[in-house]
Amino acid sequence: MKFLSLFFIASTLLCQAQVLPVTPLFNGSDLDGWYMISQDDSPAENYFGVKDNAIHAYPNQKADSKQPFAAIITEKEYENYILKLEYKWGDKKFAPRENDVRDAGVLFHIFGERVIWPSGIECQIQEGDSGDLWIVQARASSKVDGNGNNYSPEGTLITKGEKDTYNRISRMNSWEHAGWNNVMVTVDGNNAKFFINGKLVNEAINMQRYDKGTKAWVPLTKGQILLQAEGSELFYRNITIQDLKK
Repeated sequence: MKFLSLFFIASTLLCQAQVLPVTPLFNGSDLDGWYMISQDDSPAENYFGVKDNAIHAYPNQKADSKQPFAAIITEKEYENYILKLEYKWGDKKFAPRENDVRDAGVLFHIFGERVIWPSGIECQIQEGDSGDLWIVQARASSKVDGNGNNYSPEGTLITKGEKDTYNRISRMNSWEHAGWNNVMVTVDGNNAKFFINGKLVNEAINMQRYDKGTKAWVPLTKGQILLQAEGSELFYRNITIQDLKK
């Protein structure tokens, strides 16, 4: 009995030692640690505000007015991590997407020129489509069902991506609901998994970028993180990152 008690204590301590700290990427009061870009020459800071511990995209713009896309980007690069955030749609939509579904997204492992939109891998945030995998001027594989359309954990492995375009692999089902939604992206080397409200909805397997020097595809294992604003009012909050122990 004493042996079992000691074993339990040792196991508990070992498990605790494997838990790495969670680091906020957003401090709730300003955009320290991030910088902003926009689609046009107007000041990017016009398109992001901070209120009630949340980042507010298009905070002062009039509904249906014409607005550019914009983004905030982490100043640091990251690799091997668990990224978590929450998002919620606002009421306003803007031209030229005033009649489209609300759209945004999380790009990670971005590389190359910082433009709208840079090269990298995206976990899409879009009404009814959150969790779609977008492969932007990169390459990745995922598993799809028999129709070849949607992610399936036991599906057939397919590869998409080119160095000068973008490709999409749809999520498995839609788990988005009204109000705040949870997004978790786990990144292990050049593999990633997308979770929406606790449900595994997609994978990006063997992510790669094209190396112009060697003229070959190489593993895509790190990069900055970007949050999109694509013509719809929305809010981001509780943005954290946790290192994966390697």
